[in-house]
Amino acid sequence: MLENYCKGLIDLNNHEAIGFIDSGVGGLTVVKEAMKQLPNERLIYLGDTARCPYGPRPAEQVVQFTWELTNFLLEKNIKMLVIACNTATAVALEEIKTKLDIPVVGVILPGTRAALKATKSNRIGIIGTAGTIKSSAYEKALKSKAPNTFVSSLACPKFVPIVESNEFHSSVAKKVVSETLNPLQLKKLDTLILGCTHYPLLRPLIQNVMGSHVKLIDSGAETVGEVSMLLDYFDIANTPQYKNEANEFYTTGSAKMFKAIADDWLDLETIQVEQVRLSSYSS
Repeated sequence: MLENYCKGLIDLNNHEAIGFIDSGVGGLTVVKEAMKQLPNERLIYLGDTARCPYGPRPAEQVVQFTWELTNFLLEKNIKMLVIACNTATAVALEEIKTKLDIPVVGVILPGTRAALKATKSNRIGIIGTAGTIKSSAYEKALKSKAPNTFVSSLACPKFVPIVESNEFHSSVAKKVVSETLNPLQLKKLDTLILGCTHYPLLRPLIQNVMGSHVKLIDSGAETVGEVSMLLDYFDIANTPQYKNEANEFYTTGSAKMFKAIADDWLDLETIQVEQVRLSSYSS
């Protein structure tokens, strides 16, 4: 099974970085966990904030954008790619995984496995972008492993814009989360998958609406455990003495806005953010 994470490994350098791509700032929730679990690794992050959100976009366009992000990071000689975006994972992961010679990890399967492990009643909810929910990727993954599981999915199109505009602490965010999640309160769920890496930034609000009895599954955080396993399996984990370069952060949108959110969420004030253009990185 592990061999399926890449087509055929090239000779990888342990000292190279792990690349993370996302439609915007949401993937920073994955990076935060990676910095905690994998302190020896150098990370390079690219968020497509200029074209966020991906959820409402046609699948073909999401695949194109995901390739542009991927190609940018490939020029950085990354040793592993993490698609830290549920929408991109749902529609582009398999194509990219089969064409790259480095391990490629998505966020859906790790989140699915964690939800099945956590549930006691086999009643699991999924919240995500319109694209992720439309793909039924989580539901298919859950049903393939546990056919008798009750699954209730809900698209939350207003959540990503709230996070991207740095309003996730506001009273508006509280109102939007409450109104959006209201239908799920009648489903008798005991587990809820946060099927978008932006959503952990709204976690306190989501937990308050769903109640303390509902276990929230952060699919992005679960993905880092998978990354750690693959680093060991392919023997490409870095060692402390070789981490002498800083993590890198790139965005296609406003570097200032990105940095404000990154500083807050990562609890850092030293990161540098560079704005990039991706027009020359089409597949």
